[in-house]
Amino acid sequence: MAVEIPPLIKPSHLRRRGGLLGECLAEFIGTFVLIAFGCGVVAMAVAALPGSGRAATPTTIFLAAGDWLLIAWGWAFAVMFGVYVAGGVSGAHINPAVTLAFAVRRGFSWAKVVPYIISQVAGAFVGAALVYAVYHDAISAFDGATRGPKTNGHTLATFSIFATFPAPYFHGGIWGPLVDQIVGTAFLVMLIVAVIDLRNTAVKANLGPVVIGFVVAAIGMSFGANAGYAINPARDFGPRLFTWAEGWNSLAFPGSLAGSFSAYWWIPIVGPLIGGVVGVLAYDLFIGDVLHERGQLAELPEPGRTRPTTSDEE
Repeated sequence: MAVEIPPLIKPSHLRRRGGLLGECLAEFIGTFVLIAFGCGVVAMAVAALPGSGRAATPTTIFLAAGDWLLIAWGWAFAVMFGVYVAGGVSGAHINPAVTLAFAVRRGFSWAKVVPYIISQVAGAFVGAALVYAVYHDAISAFDGATRGPKTNGHTLATFSIFATFPAPYFHGGIWGPLVDQIVGTAFLVMLIVAVIDLRNTAVKANLGPVVIGFVVAAIGMSFGANAGYAINPARDFGPRLFTWAEGWNSLAFPGSLAGSFSAYWWIPIVGPLIGGVVGVLAYDLFIGDVLHERGQLAELPEPGRTRPTTSDEE
């Protein structure tokens, strides 16, 4: 028997939370959880583990490329838990690229797009603030022990705890990182809509968030090194705003490091928004339309066949 849980606030004061306000609160807390665990795992890898004596030196981040798995799986869990927290109220978009894609092709109300995105960015900002509060000492120790270029006393490594930047092999170019963000987010949204599509082999028993977490892990392992796989405008913009306020200055806005990249801040916003729409359109073109047509048939063919099974074929 389910236990009735009384509300913290008088029911008469809760009524307006039953609609859009409640959904925005869910998007806020879901994105907050996403960033708290996601940026938290990067803070562990970059500053906390080295500073705590658990790495070769106080400034050793990775000993091997395989250590990237710590971050990839950390972000996977972050997404999974964020979706579980907010899913029952708002659908747990926790990503403006998902919100826009769902408005384009899944009937999501355009009137809710801006409120959702504002809530997501706000949740990401507060999540970043929490990570900074918890790891402030580790971040300061790492920045202090590191030699090399610094911006207002901060290093690019500690900036990477919160926001993204392109790899050096792009030589500051725009198109490589932009394409990377479009491709990564297209895969993210394509696989999200596949996972939740009840016409397809949808995940059952409330395991959708787990599989979506696996999707994020796969993207991180396959496409992460190019530009940090933001694949979520709120995930990058909210923490970037926080780092700007906390003194990372030009590393955050306009997103520049002399000799490496310049005015990068807009790429993790525009790229994912384009990629999300590309992903949902690609799914509908190649899979969704086929499922729709099959839904109109009186007798569905067995998957993999071009026509229904006849007795002679059995």
